[in-house]
Parts: sequence; structure tokens; C-alpha cells
Amino acid sequence: MFSYIYHVNDIKLTNAEESVLKILWEKEKAFIKEVIEEIPGKKPAYSTVSTIMRILERKGYVSYDSFGKSHRYFPLIKREDYTKGVLSHIMNTYFGGDFRQIVSFMSSSNNISISELDEILSELKNQKKNDT
Repeated sequence: MFSYIYHVNDIKLTNAEESVLKILWEKEKAFIKEVIEEIPGKKPAYSTVSTIMRILERKGYVSYDSFGKSHRYFPLIKREDYTKGVLSHIMNTYFGGDFRQIVSFMSSSNNISISELDEILSELKNQKKNDT
């Protein structure tokens, strides 16, 4: 069974699709062979990565420029926008849209320290100052 990650439009991505998209964000543009080179560990077949690219294209995440029979792929969505969508989905699905519940969960799970919370608070205060 695949695990899925969500985007703003609730278009699901598998972990493999997200991994390929991350490589495209890093490289900005890449041929399939270049993407395969960046995949750690055992390299998947060319046809596997090609299929993932076609799926990402169909889902609206990537497009390509043609060079004869070859395609150089590039992301259509910014990493920041995708991340916002994923975090928004997690916040709404698991924490009822309440950021305080996320902070409470993180602190009770020892995933965040008091100093890190202070840094977050300081950053939020700076953003508020800049917004006004």
C-alpha cells in the first residue's frame, strides 16, 4: 500500500512522486537520467522514473521542454507552496486547524525545546511588526 502526501488541491502524491519532485526542485530542470543519478541507493529503472514524471505531469506538478525525443522536466509548483499545502493538510486533519495543538503535541513529545519555542515566538513577533 502506498502512503500519500497531500497538496493544497488535495492531489495526492506518493512518496516516490514526492522524492522525484524534490530532486526537480533542487536541480530546477532535469532529464530523467539526471534525476536517476540523484536518487540515493539502488537506482530505479529508467521506465519507472519516466512513469513517475508522466504522473506528476498529469497531476499538474511538472512540465517539460522537448529536445527531440528527450524531455527536460521542471516543477510547476514551488517547494514553499507545496510545503504550505502539506502543513495545512496536517494541521487541519490532525489538529483541527489549531496551531496551539501542534505546539502542544510537539512539546509533549519532546520534539521541540523551550529555546526553540522562544525562537518561534520571536520570529512571529518580527513578522507581526513587518506586517504592520
